[in-house]
Amino acid sequence: MEEMNENDERNVRELLIGSGYSDKAITYYLDKKNMGSLPDADQVSELTGVCGDTMKIYMKVEEGKIKDAKIQVLGCPGAIASAMVAMDLIKGKTLDEAKRLQDGDIFRVLEQIPDQKQHCIRLTNKTLQKAIEEYENGNGHKGE
Repeated sequence: MEEMNENDERNVRELLIGSGYSDKAITYYLDKKNMGSLPDADQVSELTGVCGDTMKIYMKVEEGKIKDAKIQVLGCPGAIASAMVAMDLIKGKTLDEAKRLQDGDIFRVLEQIPDQKQHCIRLTNKTLQKAIEEYENGNGHKGE
């Protein structure tokens, strides 16, 4: 994908601020540091929300801890920012700790997203919980 120039990024930032996103949420959206896949993932799970946004999470698990996690997101800025935060929050955590992640934990990091985008946080957490459950039940998918 093509990188945005400074002017484009400034314009996107202004649009998102006007829509109700915090600077922190916008930075997560623009940086997308946890976007992608892990070829050696121990678990790959996918979920599509009622809005049509789709998330596919890749987790590398060692000794009961999430060593690494990446996520692919086809969705709006709220979905992308939420997913990026969640991956930050679960890396290095045990599966039990990650299971306790709440929507509010993600929102606190984002600080603010538009009310009509709150479902993005729920989709992120549901995708994560599905991945953990599938991993623990041994019925998930290995890395591609």
